[in-house]
Amino acid sequence: MNDCYLPYQAEVLERIQESKNMFTLRLRLVDAEFQSRYHFEPGQFNMLYLYGVGEIPISIVSDPRDDTILDHTIRVVGRVTRGFAELKAGDRVGVRGPYGRGWPMRDAEQRDVLIITGGLGCAPVVSVINYVLRRRERFGKLNIVQGVKHSSDLIWRERYDSWREVPNTAVFLAADEGGPIWPFHVGLVTELFDRLDYDRDRVMVMMCGPEGMMRAGVKLLREQAVAEEDIWVSMERNMQCAVGHCGHCQFGSSFVCKDGPVFRYSQVSWLFGERGF
Repeated sequence: MNDCYLPYQAEVLERIQESKNMFTLRLRLVDAEFQSRYHFEPGQFNMLYLYGVGEIPISIVSDPRDDTILDHTIRVVGRVTRGFAELKAGDRVGVRGPYGRGWPMRDAEQRDVLIITGGLGCAPVVSVINYVLRRRERFGKLNIVQGVKHSSDLIWRERYDSWREVPNTAVFLAADEGGPIWPFHVGLVTELFDRLDYDRDRVMVMMCGPEGMMRAGVKLLREQAVAEEDIWVSMERNMQCAVGHCGHCQFGSSFVCKDGPVFRYSQVSWLFGERGF
């Protein structure tokens, strides 16, 4: 059994610069025995430890089938993330995990899937998109909706282009502020909802991003008769221990680190959007 407080070494295979302040670390676990036991579900996260600097929770964006690599997309926002941004191939970091509850992929089979994200919110669902596209025959229509504040914030544009080419898959992009060559929607991401094609009686909604965006999205989906039980949200909180001991990520009676970060909306609707939670 793994020690939940003990980080295992991982080697940096590649650091991919996604945008000015975002990058992806591609890692490989060093310990072969730990690698053989390691398995994650889309939506789970790892605690990444930079030796002598600190530790941060980061979503895993690779597909579970890629069992020899772990991709994590990171935004530079502080001292620890700046340290990770300076790493290069061959450097080593610590990995604890995986932690939390992921997306309900098995329950989503044979249903339409609607993925709604905002900002870097796309990162926690990239593994979901990869999962669905590699098992396309198991799922119905796939709608991917991504909103950013400014058009320059959009990362992985080439991925969106490739996803758009997959049969039975639609991609919708929006920016609050569009640049001079932004070819997609300018405005709120929720303004795209009337363009979506899915069966409201057999859809699974997976949503992550700023909570204001998610609140607006849930409200509109409910007005369109999507059931609360079919809406899932990924919450972000200050997660420090990842095992529910420190209490920093308490969300009502739950802990985001171990009871989430993915929650069925009906479980948290009474807390959703409440200040202090």
